[in-house]
Amino acid sequence: MKQPKTVNRHCPTCNKHSAHKVAQSKKKAKGSVHPLSHGSKTRTMQRGEWRGAGNLGKYSKPPKPKMVGKKLSKKTDFRYTCNVCGKTHMQSTGIRAKKVELV
Repeated sequence: MKQPKTVNRHCPTCNKHSAHKVAQSKKKAKGSVHPLSHGSKTRTMQRGEWRGAGNLGKYSKPPKPKMVGKKLSKKTDFRYTCNVCGKTHMQSTGIRAKKVELV
């Protein structure tokens, strides 16, 4: 997938359509941003609050088939920097692509 280095987009900060610089950033794991914060995934799993109480009907059902293998493509993660105000904002949803190239 080829993506241009500058794109005209709407900037939510200055509320205008302007040119934005495109930069690609690496996707981070769910709890890697603040691993020791109060509601982080690792801490809630340690406290045992992640799944709730009881067996949730888990042992009264037959086992589900497991999905095996990793996905071949990752979702794109673009950051857009406004040329007018200089603020950076993320893209709302990523598109699956094996290879991303900024042209």
